Amino acid sequence: MVVTAEPRHADSLYFLGLIAFQTGRYDIAVEWIGQAIRIKEANPFYHYTLGNALRAQGRTADAVAHYQRALVLRPDYAEAHNNLGLILNEQGKREEAVAHYECALAIRPDYANAHSNLGTALAAQGRIADATTHLERALVLDPNHANAHNNLGLALAAQGRIADAIAHYERALALNPRHANAHNNLGLALGAQGRAADAIAHFERALVLNPGYPDPHSNLGLALAAQGRIADAIAHYERALVLNPRHVNAHNNLATALIAQGRTADAIARLERALVLNPGHADLHNNLGVALIAQGRIREAIAQYERVLVLRPDDANAHSNLGTALAEQGSIADAMSHLERALVLNPRHADAHNSLGNIFKDEGKFDDAMAHYGRAIAIRPDFGEAHLNRTEIKSFHPGDAGLAVLEALAGRNDLSANTALRIHFAVAKALEDTGDYARALEHLRQGNALKRKQLDYDEGRVLNLFQRVSTVFDGRLLDRFQGEGDPSSVPVFVLGMPRSGSTLIEQILASHPQIHGAGELTDFETAASSVFHAGGRAVEYPECVPAVDGAALRRIGQSYLARLPALAEGKVRIVDKLPGNFLNIGLIRLALPNARIIHTMRHPMDTCVSCYSKLFTFGHHYTYDLAELGRFYRYYSELMTHWRRVLPPGAMLDVSYEDVVDDLEGQARRMIDYCGLPWDDRCISFHRTSRPVKTASAVQVRKPLFRSSLQRWRKYESGIAPLLDELGTIVPGPGGS
Repeated sequence: MVVTAEPRHADSLYFLGLIAFQTGRYDIAVEWIGQAIRIKEANPFYHYTLGNALRAQGRTADAVAHYQRALVLRPDYAEAHNNLGLILNEQGKREEAVAHYECALAIRPDYANAHSNLGTALAAQGRIADATTHLERALVLDPNHANAHNNLGLALAAQGRIADAIAHYERALALNPRHANAHNNLGLALGAQGRAADAIAHFERALVLNPGYPDPHSNLGLALAAQGRIADAIAHYERALVLNPRHVNAHNNLATALIAQGRTADAIARLERALVLNPGHADLHNNLGVALIAQGRIREAIAQYERVLVLRPDDANAHSNLGTALAEQGSIADAMSHLERALVLNPRHADAHNSLGNIFKDEGKFDDAMAHYGRAIAIRPDFGEAHLNRTEIKSFHPGDAGLAVLEALAGRNDLSANTALRIHFAVAKALEDTGDYARALEHLRQGNALKRKQLDYDEGRVLNLFQRVSTVFDGRLLDRFQGEGDPSSVPVFVLGMPRSGSTLIEQILASHPQIHGAGELTDFETAASSVFHAGGRAVEYPECVPAVDGAALRRIGQSYLARLPALAEGKVRIVDKLPGNFLNIGLIRLALPNARIIHTMRHPMDTCVSCYSKLFTFGHHYTYDLAELGRFYRYYSELMTHWRRVLPPGAMLDVSYEDVVDDLEGQARRMIDYCGLPWDDRCISFHRTSRPVKTASAVQVRKPLFRSSLQRWRKYESGIAPLLDELGTIVPGPGGS
């Protein structure tokens, strides 16, 4: 409501406006004080108070104009300097804000609000020591200054003094229980102490007090994600972005949660949108790298990490992440350089030690790997990933002190979901080593259940894809395009279910002097996508395939070949052992008709139990629930039967893991002959071949063949009924046992 008044006297109008401002009626305040200024324009107090009312309305540009006019009229107006500094600080104009706070303090050295606000601005500039000095001075001047307590808490938290920060947040809340910002900051500090439940309570209280405050939504999401409640976390991130679409931390946190759910395409889209808003935000580039890694897009991830280092050259995390990505790419020397740089910058960088351990493990240097895993764990005793990596190398025995440490960790209820699930997988492996299969299975159940809760796995969509592929790639389609692709005979695709022996097969092949083992490449799907999506084609795969021509298929083959690593002298074949390429067998046949396709097989139960016992780096979302795993295997088995029916004889070679164990030389000769190469005895000494192996079988392929992995599933038979029910009608395929 706008009130009109008589008589039209400037001071009367101003005081009416001041009363309206003090009672929260900002529209009326702006109206009355504006009228007063039109009568008596040269009064600095009028302009200052109108600036306050306009700021309360969110009209910051107008507020700035009136604060500036007040200062023209009265240059020693400390309060106007202070409040102008507040707006400039909110706008990110830190240097200008600091200058106005310092002016206010030059005029009034005992101005507690200005000390508090200057401290806040200095902290935002990274000048934490100076910030702390001013905030402590504010509290000497006014011990009951709730904002100063809150802001000093922020400065102390930035110095790692979390307990001291908590004390000041709690004092701020004792003075003002409705201080939403202090509740939010206290929640952050409690979360840093691992007190997730207490943190959540304060974030929720902040939102009760101020439902339109985006920060507690974003921070509450982080706390919920730490408890494994990813879906709830996402809801809060999304709410924060409704309230503030430019909230970079919420974009960043939402992307992290989407990555945890396996929704990497959504995460990448989110991060790319956020980078349009803030292209210089290093954390966004870093997380985009993480998402790209999860899709196997190593080169693109490396570019993002390199961008972080342009923005922050001494960022130890970015050096560590870049080193890890370069190792995945096979650039080991560069990877080591960046990981070692991370440790120079931060000798206690546990992730860098863990990544160095992985490099040494992949190279078969297990003593060096154990040393780095040990350092990582010494720095961070609950580092789940390092514990899990170490168990892959170490053999445990009953009464092992290392097993006791793992079991103690598994019994804690304060671990994040990501840490807890890794510890459960580690304990399961250690218990299996000791022969305690019942307890091992219980930890596998817990670890898999935690992981499954994090994933957005659409089983119906995945299984429907199997059916669509078999429908599209029928015998007529394969006959129609026969011989149309690129004629290269360089690629050898080793594919099948994960944990079916593909790493062993690749190691045997790569022991031949004319074969290079390239590991798990995602290049074929990338090459196909680049052709199918050219020109904005909207038809999905595989339905888009019948509409293309032979030239398009050749382009797919050529694009794939161009992405392969260069062959060293004497090499004529490259092994690509991405297991999931079994879905692409039809397209591989069309695009590269002379490529070899080796399908690795293992007893269905052993394959699935081995999958269930492993935490995969990315993908394979169907492996974390026994029934879903069983159904996936059935659809895979049916698809492989389809491929055998429609492919011409000799287009694919089935190789059984059990047959390789029983007759290594016979099966190795069979594979080398299929690859069109002369026999070499080094293929049966595969465990002596020196080359990086990056899969979960990196340890096993460094040893001679052993029979202990056969019929492993029997050890768990009594506790895997959902899997048995789904696989009851499945029998091993050709050559299996």
